[in-house]
Amino acid sequence: MNERVTPDGRYFVVRGRLWRRANPNVPAEKREALVRELMAAQRAVKAALASGNPGELALARKAVDVAKIGLGERGPVWWTDGAPDLNRHKVIGSVYAEWWASAGKR
Repeated sequence: MNERVTPDGRYFVVRGRLWRRANPNVPAEKREALVRELMAAQRAVKAALASGNPGELALARKAVDVAKIGLGERGPVWWTDGAPDLNRHKVIGSVYAEWWASAGKR
């Protein structure tokens, strides 16, 4: 497994923060479609930022959110053991702090 992915596979770490990973139980065909939608929405955000159109930007950001919810990166957690969502929390001070420290990460 990637060295920046938590042992339970729920998060990856970027600049000391936990980011929720996609639900591994999303069927491949659906995941591929959602990833295509996400990429298109992210391109639309970039274009809307460049054009300065706030209406287009709001729509594009909503499309990003919808795709990320579909993938399981946002919205309700995809695991069923009752563990809280630590998305965007600092890894230090979380339940993953010992793992992170033992792996020599900073």
